[in-house]
Amino acid sequence: MSPTITVTDQDEEPETDKVSPRRVSLPGDPEDMLIDEACRELRLPAFRKRFIDLAATARREQATYEQFLLDLLQVELADRDLRRQQRLLRLARFPRPKRLEDFDFAKNPNVTPEVVADLKSPTWVREGRPLVLIGDSGTGKSHLLIGIGTAIAEAGLSVRYTTTSALVNELAEADAARRLSSVIGRYSKIDLLCLDEFGYLNLDRKGAKLLFQIFTEREERKATAVATNSPFTEWDKTFGDARLCAAIADRITFRCTLIQTGTESYRLQTTQESLFPHQD
Repeated sequence: MSPTITVTDQDEEPETDKVSPRRVSLPGDPEDMLIDEACRELRLPAFRKRFIDLAATARREQATYEQFLLDLLQVELADRDLRRQQRLLRLARFPRPKRLEDFDFAKNPNVTPEVVADLKSPTWVREGRPLVLIGDSGTGKSHLLIGIGTAIAEAGLSVRYTTTSALVNELAEADAARRLSSVIGRYSKIDLLCLDEFGYLNLDRKGAKLLFQIFTEREERKATAVATNSPFTEWDKTFGDARLCAAIADRITFRCTLIQTGTESYRLQTTQESLFPHQD
């Protein structure tokens, strides 16, 4: 049983016919230690960290046992959601933090805020629909790609960011090591694949065929978001093979959401404004 102290009026002797004395928990109660140990065993870190404070609040507010238990469970659930978000963001391997809230739509009039807002919802990802971002360098494609990927990861889905060249190199190395099926299988399970710098480098036929396998495995099951500076008419230069290019384009564009970020460099405009802030 927990150690207790009896609270009485210092000016009067305790009387047997009075109300039973109030019990006050002392720091380091055996019950507290047992709860702490049980939380460790059950892997309830937020429960373990907050139960003493929440118990004190419950006593002060005369909360019911059910309300006290609910408060503890909600704290643990919120902590688990946060830790899951953090883990998914780490696994996404974004090269830098970018959020959609920081995107300046006023300087990118080609980008519609309503369309981007819809992409924060994981619905399109669960439906396996593609996303294509097309525009010149500096127009915000990567910002949108990372920002959308961040929102989807925070919604609880798995996301992986990579550049096209890095993915092709990874596939080629896996093929040489006879691990290609394993790597393709891993990529086929990711809810959203964010593929940046698509079309920046020309691929040889082998590289294009390896990339094609990724799109084929993910087609209509998992979502793929592509950021490219090349319009569809120029994709044949990237893949070299017209038929293979058509097959890849078909898989990327079927039921896709298309965002064209334009040709005016957002980065250049921002740099000019910082260097010459008083120019019209």
